[in-house]
Amino acid sequence: MGRVGFGVAVGCAVVTCAIAAVLVGRRVQNRRKWRRAVEVLREFEEGCATSIGRLGQVVDAMAVEMHAGLASDGGSKLKMLLTFIDNLPDGNAKGTYYALDLGGTNFRVLRVRLGGKGSMIISHQVEYHPIPQELMSGTSEDLFDYIAMTLKQFVERADDGSEQKADEKKELGFTFSFPVRQMSVSSGILVKWTKGFSVEDAVGKDIAQCLEEAMTKAGLNMQVAALQVNDIVGTLALCHYYDKDTVAAVIIGTGTNACYVERTDAIIKCQGLLKNSGGTVVNMEWGNFWSSHLPRTSYDIALDDESPNSNDQGFEKMISGMYLGEITRRVLYRMAQESDIFGDGAYNLSIRFILRTPSMAAMHEDDSPDLREVRRILTETLQVPHVSLRARRLIVRVCDIVTRRAARLAAAGIVGILKKIGRDGSGVASGRAKGTPRRTVVAIEGALYVNYSMFREYLNEAVVEILGEEAAQNVVLRVSEDGSGIGAALLAAAHSSNR
Repeated sequence: MGRVGFGVAVGCAVVTCAIAAVLVGRRVQNRRKWRRAVEVLREFEEGCATSIGRLGQVVDAMAVEMHAGLASDGGSKLKMLLTFIDNLPDGNAKGTYYALDLGGTNFRVLRVRLGGKGSMIISHQVEYHPIPQELMSGTSEDLFDYIAMTLKQFVERADDGSEQKADEKKELGFTFSFPVRQMSVSSGILVKWTKGFSVEDAVGKDIAQCLEEAMTKAGLNMQVAALQVNDIVGTLALCHYYDKDTVAAVIIGTGTNACYVERTDAIIKCQGLLKNSGGTVVNMEWGNFWSSHLPRTSYDIALDDESPNSNDQGFEKMISGMYLGEITRRVLYRMAQESDIFGDGAYNLSIRFILRTPSMAAMHEDDSPDLREVRRILTETLQVPHVSLRARRLIVRVCDIVTRRAARLAAAGIVGILKKIGRDGSGVASGRAKGTPRRTVVAIEGALYVNYSMFREYLNEAVVEILGEEAAQNVVLRVSEDGSGIGAALLAAAHSSNR
């Protein structure tokens, strides 16, 4: 019995050692996998670095590309499109003006009452209307007849007759968010349809003229005073209406773009086309900006390669709301491949665009001790349950890296514009001495900046960091909303024939 007992004891000891060895081995293996996930994070953070030196290079590159785009068409990745808007609203206009915002399967009509100096915008009314499916692929006459009749009915409902004389032509600002070759402040040729429209007989026609003919046919005494083919111009107009120091506007939402007021004599490619000798608004189409100084990672390259517009919109793919969630997903999927921190649910991380930027932002801004919002989004949106707290912290860190890079690059783009027009405190472009700084306002619109507080804080901090505290005191970033609607009506007021 003693020998048997001894044998049993030895056997138990062997089994215990074996189990201990297995547990230790698993623990070592788990540590290695965790270290690999952390290494993926570290490599990504290094690749996204935006030091002040690198941001300065992006600023310089933006200014150089702006010069090149103004010199000749095709001379830069920046299109630097002429808008013919040479008169921005200043708050002095009085009367009633209208706007039509057509950029998708729905359109808006607006009525804005202006009280003149001191009164500013007295009131505004807005209605939303769907476009019947059959009109999206019918004839241009049917489409614009429907829009004109809807606009007429809106005018009759909204107009009490007290603001304008019966025979006075009403003024309309027309936002038409499709590819158009602008010919003047109130005319433009449709290049092609997008967003599901295929009204083929409208291609090659003056889109403003099509609308005016339909309004005349409907018995509506109204003319297109201003045509804007990108609502970024309306954003600038709306902010300038309240603050005459506004010189540029930026939209950072699902997509991104910028425009600014340029000296007419600096637009070399359009010499002879512009009659005024002051300033003209230039639509940069800055989403297509590119420079070797942008901190591009393997994740950005893969995203671009798999996109339908590969090698285009490089800047937009690094800073806009359309892509930030997708970049984050790609990093998380790489972590899942390198480790088991997401368990068996990691497959869903392979689905492109399953993580949208609003969800990414919600995880980033989760300040609860146990990161319960991160856990909820992982479980409900990505179907990845039972993720540990330390892994959830890793996810928040990825969100932070993606957001910080995007915001700081957007800030560098803004300072690049200011440098081009001599408003960055250096006085280079305008010839002003450093001792005579001017107050400068940049209008910003878009959900990414307006609603995502961490993005906004990173951008604002980077502008100060790049400019320096002294110069940054003269730069104001001001939120402006509804450039495509109210902004269009204000542009109509600024270019009205009734003034």
